[in-house]
Amino acid sequence: MIEFLIAAIIYVLLNFVLLYRVFRGPTAADRMCAADSLDLVSATALVLYSLYSGRSIYMDISMVVALLGFVGTVFVARYLEGRL
Repeated sequence: MIEFLIAAIIYVLLNFVLLYRVFRGPTAADRMCAADSLDLVSATALVLYSLYSGRSIYMDISMVVALLGFVGTVFVARYLEGRL
């Protein structure tokens, strides 16, 4: 069980690398890719923590985070493309 917690902590540390790319990305597309990856890594960390703690509320939250991240990515991509 402790392996789930260790993996979740590693994913949280990876989020800091992605945050650096979100704030310092050279283009808007790089920032958007990093933000999308940040959403997915955060959702994965929440799934692992849900398995560790045995509480299903974190699984629900991770699904909402992943869904909102996808919708946000689609909206920003359409905006950057010029069709919004």
